[in-house]
Amino acid sequence: MSRIAESELIINDRGAVYHIDLRPDELGDTVVTVGDPDRVKEVSKYFDSIEVKRQHREFISHTGYINKKRITVLSSGIGPDNIDIVINELDALVNIDFETREINKQLKSLNIIRIGTSGSLQSDIPVDSFVASTHGLGIDNLLNFYRYEQNDEEQQLIHSFVTHTQIHGQIGHPYITSGAGSLIKHFVKDFHHGITVTCPGFYGPQGRILRLGIRNPDLINRLTDFRFGQHRITNFEMETSAIYGLGKLLGHNCLAVNAIVANRIKKEFSKDGKAAVENLIKKFVQIFSESI
Repeated sequence: MSRIAESELIINDRGAVYHIDLRPDELGDTVVTVGDPDRVKEVSKYFDSIEVKRQHREFISHTGYINKKRITVLSSGIGPDNIDIVINELDALVNIDFETREINKQLKSLNIIRIGTSGSLQSDIPVDSFVASTHGLGIDNLLNFYRYEQNDEEQQLIHSFVTHTQIHGQIGHPYITSGAGSLIKHFVKDFHHGITVTCPGFYGPQGRILRLGIRNPDLINRLTDFRFGQHRITNFEMETSAIYGLGKLLGHNCLAVNAIVANRIKKEFSKDGKAAVENLIKKFVQIFSESI
């Protein structure tokens, strides 16, 4: 196998991968990603014990145990560009030998679960409810920089989506990836299920208008109205498709669960988004300790 150069995989003086500042021995088999660095401690306060705490830039991580299961919670920051860093570096920790700089012969799969916040695109999915994403549909272009193939259903779904939204000539080519069935089966009770659209920004890319006009002012309506068989778009945010796409290419099991803090159809925002996220974290900890 070819050696990976120092410029391609950056390892710091303490033997940790550069951005997220973790060594292979400091990572749990399950990784929870959160966008907000302050949310890391809100998850790890439910750990039975914490072994490792690291921080570099916006990437804060705590590794410890819940019911003797080793788990890491890591802040990713906002957006698919940060997810590109996080997923590639998490994979490097378990699938690249940092001494030889070669890919391991035996590859390992992580469970990677995003706990985030999101905006609902359906009137029947209210603020403060939860969504587990069956698919991540990216209009962010990240996966287009990698070699990937979509199955027949995914190709048909994307073709239908592009035809319906008419956005392919404006922002690049969308992509879609399914979440891990092995994880989503545990997140059924109290969760809405559907497609999560990932956007490369918060304002114009999500149809918000402040002082700038936007190219596709009807985008939200088109996303809400989209149907493909039993599939519909439930929500949008800024990370899920990147996690699902890169995770699937690298052989990891990925799931995104989001607390709905805004309903873009009813023009409502949660009166206590922090409490909604706290309730989602509690729900995750219960499911993880009992089932995953």
